[in-house]
Order: sequence, then C-alpha cells, then structure tokens
Amino acid sequence: MRGRERTEQKLFSYIMPEERVPGDHPLRAIKKMVHESLKRLSPLFTRLYAPVGRPSIAPEMLLRATLLQILYSVRSERMLMEQLEYNILFRWFVGLSMDDAVWDHSVFSKNRERLLNTEVAAAFFVSIREQAQQAGLLSDEHFTVDGTLIEAWAGMKSFRPKGSAATGPAGGGRNPDVDFHGEQRKNDTHASTTDPDARLYRKSKGDKARLCYMGHVLMENRSGLAVDGQLTIAGGTAEPEAALAMIKSLPGNRRKTVGADKFYDQRSFVTQARSCKATPHVAAKDTGSAIDGRTTRHTGYATSQKIRKRVEEIFGWLKTVGTLHKVKLRGLPRVASLFRFALTAYNLVRMRNLLVPATG
Repeated sequence: MRGRERTEQKLFSYIMPEERVPGDHPLRAIKKMVHESLKRLSPLFTRLYAPVGRPSIAPEMLLRATLLQILYSVRSERMLMEQLEYNILFRWFVGLSMDDAVWDHSVFSKNRERLLNTEVAAAFFVSIREQAQQAGLLSDEHFTVDGTLIEAWAGMKSFRPKGSAATGPAGGGRNPDVDFHGEQRKNDTHASTTDPDARLYRKSKGDKARLCYMGHVLMENRSGLAVDGQLTIAGGTAEPEAALAMIKSLPGNRRKTVGADKFYDQRSFVTQARSCKATPHVAAKDTGSAIDGRTTRHTGYATSQKIRKRVEEIFGWLKTVGTLHKVKLRGLPRVASLFRFALTAYNLVRMRNLLVPATG
C-alpha cells in the first residue's frame, strides 16, 4: 500500500542529538579524547578570562568548533556557522542543543581570537600527545623531521619596497595591473603590506617564489604521529634550526635516530644533532656528504630512509583536509597557533584510526 506524505510536522521531538549519531562514527572517539584534554586545560582557560563581565562563548565550544572547521575543511567561519545551524552532527560535537541559537560568524571570530595564541595551541597539542603516550602509541627511539611551505594570505602585489606608502598600486580598481618587469624584489628591501611576517621564498629551483611561512614537523616513526611542530619565518636556515630545536626538546637521555631528506645533509646540522644524542639518518648527498659509513652501514639507516617519507602524509593532510594550503590568517603568532591546532587535529584522526581497530 502506498504511504502517505505528512505535510504537517510534529511540534516537539523527543530524540536527542546524541541518539542521531551512529555509535561507530569516527567523531565519537575523537570527541572523547578532546573532552579529556579540555578538562585538563580548564585552569588555563580560567586565567584567560576576567572574573566579571558578560559571559563569552565557552572556550571549550570554540575549540571544538575550530576542530570541526579543520576536520571537515570548512573554508570560512561564515560557512561553519551555517553548518552549525542545520547539521545535527556538528551541533552534537560542539555541544549545542537543538534549541540553542548559533553565533554570528563575526562574534565567533572575535571570541576565538583569545584562543588563537601559542600558549593554548601548545597546551592542547601536548595534552593530546600525552594521551597518545599513555595509550602506548609513542616510542622514544626513532623520529623523522621535515619542513614545508605554508602560503600566506597575501598577494604578490602587496610585496612592495619597505618604507613605501601602504596604499595599493596605482591605476585604480580593486585589482589593478602591476608591471614587475625589471624590478628586483628581495626580502631585504621589500615587505608585504598585507602580512609583514610573510617572506618571499621558494623551496626548490623548479618552484616559483611565493609569500609564505615555513612549517616544521617532528614525526614518531612507529605510529606516524606528530610529536612536535613549529611554524617559523621562511628562510634558508629555518629548517635545520627548527629541527634542532625540536630534537633538543625531546624528553629523556636515550639515544635516538632522526631521519631527514638531503637538505639536512649539512655538517653543522649533523654535528649538532649528534651532540643532542641523536643519530642523523639523513639522506646522503651524492658529493660532499656529511654522513659517513658510521651511520649508513647500519640496517636502521635504510629503514629510516624508507619510513621518513611518511612525514609527507602529514603535510598532505594539513594542506588538503586541514586547509593549510593557503592560510586565511595573518601574522606569525596567529598562523603558528592555527598550524598547531591543525597538527593536533591530524593526531586525533590518526590516534582514532590506531586505537579503534585495536579496541573493537
């Protein structure tokens, strides 16, 4: 018998958003880990807010919404608020009931500014990393380090001589034509009027120069999790300097190995890494290599060279899913915080994939 369409909807619903989310949905395991982390960060959130005044959006909700924006590649706060308006899954993850009003996108952005700082981003990252440690996902022996370019939210037309007026190019219009032919532009003499922290840089000879930052990741080889990450000003020495800083921050005095590509085959990096009790399993250059038979003769060196390529999976995820192909924030502190948040989101996804099959 043909069913009849109901043209009148029920006024009340007695089903909670929790019941709408499947029991095996990936966000369930992620939300549990995030909830545990946010409980530990509660004292830090308390210090960020004044004891009196009008209540703001709960920082826990702001962080969960930021994670959703990264996990589901939502390109703007306006679109995120639109999703929260009608997406039951998003409401459930953030902690909104079906009757709660969704914030205006500008209100959400202004409230989130307080959390876009390096202290909160670092504490959140460390808290999730500690959960991975407690779950037995991390070792203290074998690591990989690498860097990638993060394109800044600034156009090449904003890269102008230092000290010049901040107005746009002559010619009128929102996007006037500019002729750069014959003009030599360098970071020493030029700066972006849109994002002064961005630098003109290219990582390889075949690549084009662009205004960018440089992101660095230290990966644990066994699990493929990021155990540390930094975002710095782009430059020729940024990668080895950031790598050494992350290696020095590793806990414990146990000898470890650190894989890397040929760019890190520099005598200064190799020497300093060894002084940090880290054996540099760096891909050797064809000529003039700082790596000798003391390192390459071991079978572990070949293993590190094979596994180190997995760090590219992290960068690929950050740029495709995590929307870091071109950041939509300006200034080193804010972009660095977003980079840490995106790394944390990657670790949450990776941890869920590693833990759920083992537990059920």
